[in-house]
Amino acid sequence: MVRDLARTTRTPCDILQWSFESHYYRLKGTGYRLHYLDEGHGEVVVMLHGNPTWSFYYRNLVKELKKYYRCIVPDHLGCGLSDKPQEDLYTLDQHIERTIELLESLNIKHYHLVVHDWGGAIGMAIAQRWPARLKSLVILNTAAFHSTAIPFRILLCKTPILGPILVRGFNLFARMATSMAAPRGLTAEEKRGYLFPYDSWRNRVAIWNFIKDIPLTPNHRSYDTITKIEETLWLLQHKSILILWGGLDFCFTKVFLKRWQSFFPNAKTIIYEYAGHYVLDDAVEDTIPEIRRFLMQKSEVTMY
Repeated sequence: MVRDLARTTRTPCDILQWSFESHYYRLKGTGYRLHYLDEGHGEVVVMLHGNPTWSFYYRNLVKELKKYYRCIVPDHLGCGLSDKPQEDLYTLDQHIERTIELLESLNIKHYHLVVHDWGGAIGMAIAQRWPARLKSLVILNTAAFHSTAIPFRILLCKTPILGPILVRGFNLFARMATSMAAPRGLTAEEKRGYLFPYDSWRNRVAIWNFIKDIPLTPNHRSYDTITKIEETLWLLQHKSILILWGGLDFCFTKVFLKRWQSFFPNAKTIIYEYAGHYVLDDAVEDTIPEIRRFLMQKSEVTMY
């Protein structure tokens, strides 16, 4: 049987900011490949991206932290350099289980976690599954709880007929993100890096499915998953938590930040008022050293 599969056959070697070795894990059952970065040595830092990004989002953080830590950065199925099957394999539950399978294959026992966008829900579910393994948590403009505060432009992309045309046909969601998510401005090279894996209708399958998987009503297939994650966030209240937030985020506004602070009142919070959704880009000079300092305080690593 020939499977309906799209792959990113090119490599990002022509992207000047990409200097990492690619690794692939073949998933049990389906045989599809998850791409991931495995850079550096020492305590493990897992970084989970969202939509419409990929491991490229963490490039600057990996370059810094790999001097002291082992950085594991997966591309979710359908994203980045991972395989892009055209089948219905893109629910939140499926992303969670695939990420757990990858981490178990790498024998990850204890880890620090950095999450952004959809990586928040995926990462919180994993942390709740393995609470004793989580050493510390960094939260970047994300959510892991229900909300009806969805921008109209995302709701427009979520509509059944028009949505696929805008998202998969015109690549509107990913292209607009390169300007709207980083109000300070990405370089042409950075924009090319973000858009690199999403160059065709087939290769944009996960972008559309992530949007489609936003659970706004109780009958949505991922609604109960978000409910369970939200109801068990208390399991992580005793963890060391750092929240770094882009104050100009058009999607994950400060309403979401306040929700995080209500769940984790003891977390250290820093708001970068000038930064947008891609806070690691807009506030790169501030966020990277802040995360490094935070992790250093929570680990047995020393700078050299």
